[in-house]
Amino acid sequence: MSRSSLIAFQGSPGAYSDLSCRNVFPDRKTLPCATFEDVFAAVHGGEAELGMIPVENSVAGRVADNHHLLPQGGLHIIGEHYQRVNHHLLAPPGATLDTIKVVRSHIQALSQCRKVTRALGLREITHADTAGAAAEIAQRGDVTEAAIASELAGEIYGLKSLKQGIEDAEHNTTRFLIMAREPIHPAPHSGPVVTTFVFRVRSVPASLYKAMGGFATNGVNMTKLESYMVDGRFTAAQFYVDVEGHPEERPLRLALEELEFFAREVKILGVYPAHPFRREQSQAHGDD
Repeated sequence: MSRSSLIAFQGSPGAYSDLSCRNVFPDRKTLPCATFEDVFAAVHGGEAELGMIPVENSVAGRVADNHHLLPQGGLHIIGEHYQRVNHHLLAPPGATLDTIKVVRSHIQALSQCRKVTRALGLREITHADTAGAAAEIAQRGDVTEAAIASELAGEIYGLKSLKQGIEDAEHNTTRFLIMAREPIHPAPHSGPVVTTFVFRVRSVPASLYKAMGGFATNGVNMTKLESYMVDGRFTAAQFYVDVEGHPEERPLRLALEELEFFAREVKILGVYPAHPFRREQSQAHGDD
């Protein structure tokens, strides 16, 4: 397999990002990267053809680092994936629920499994990432220690699952974006599409209200609108937006034209097929 067919992710082998890459692209090998910046660099440099990064979790919220990276990263969003997070309590061979006293994992994973760790009376130790914690547990081989990580991490590092599905929230799901050097836009009217873009508003009264008006009047459904500070200035905000629709279809085209009147630095980050999970969620909540 050539280097260019790899898909890059942030984390250690067995991380949830690794699992997501394998689920979406089972025929590709995965490339672990130390940081999110390294993922972008791997794709830019041709070391990997694609990258996959998490942008939000239904329990922990958005991954703030990536909202800053996406506009400046120079890559294009070509797809999305929703990965159900199924935490396992992993331990070395010989360990049981009675022998373990300590649990290691990423701080978010620990916070997402409080009920089980408290019920077992485990002392929590934070780690840089879930898969890295699993690797350390395997290396130490101490039957008094366990890790919270994915089933894949257990398989990679030779650990056994003492308990699965230990997350407190059954809806625990992470949304990932698939990134590439060049855009791959679906054809207009080819099915449900998401367009992601960023913009800054002009410094005039009611500018954000006016900038968003075109989406309402043209019937464009906005599924995400988030702001974050840029350039270290409290007065400078950039907005990150997900909308349903294709820029070449009339409703979104008109909305974006109106946005240009009241905003600056409008930049489309990707036009890509909507994941079926979106419709499933709408149906489950009676939005249709």
